Amino acid sequence: MPDRPYTLLSCGMSIDGYLGSAVPPRLELSNRADFDRVDEVRASCDAILVGANTVRADNPRLLVRSKDRRDARTARGLPPSPIKVTLTDRVELDPSADFFTAGAAEKLVYCASPRVFDARSRLGSVATVVDGGERVEMRKLTEDLGTRGVRRLMVEGGGNVHTQFLTDNLADELQLVVAPFFVGDSRATRFVSDGRFPWNRDRRATLASVRQIGDVVLLRYALSSRFQTD
Repeated sequence: MPDRPYTLLSCGMSIDGYLGSAVPPRLELSNRADFDRVDEVRASCDAILVGANTVRADNPRLLVRSKDRRDARTARGLPPSPIKVTLTDRVELDPSADFFTAGAAEKLVYCASPRVFDARSRLGSVATVVDGGERVEMRKLTEDLGTRGVRRLMVEGGGNVHTQFLTDNLADELQLVVAPFFVGDSRATRFVSDGRFPWNRDRRATLASVRQIGDVVLLRYALSSRFQTD
């Protein structure tokens, strides 16, 4: 069986556990110093994964912003930014989205088998479409990434994706940033949805470190024996 990558979940949420507001504009949950920290984490990874909902709602570029970090990756024989990865069942993705058009990084789209033809017709010119099976499963996806040389994977959401990685026990580390305010709107998306999580009242997750970054706090959890301290 292929080795799956070391998988790090990165998330910012409000005090009441929301990933953003229910209505535009996009709600920023962090600050400049923490955005720079996230950029450093991105630069340390081989691939960054977000769900199709995040691609549609946030239109992320998913690039390493710092020139020094891009240059350091290039000096090590790596592309300036990690591979971009998303997954979809419905193929409702815009080929002109920044996910596809920003930067020269490789783009991978894992798609449910019944829609692969549609996905390749729509996205084949801007990304590599991978048949993910009848329903895209995170374990198979990560194992396939392992065969493509991905050793360190950063997962940046959204809520459905985080839920699947956690309930499938595929996360080695969680970096959770808490913003100093409430959203207070149940229409907004939460960090995770309902599920059977390996960490519960009888099996507590290990809190590895706590770090204040300006007005936010970073909670770093070790979720597997593969947890890396650096």
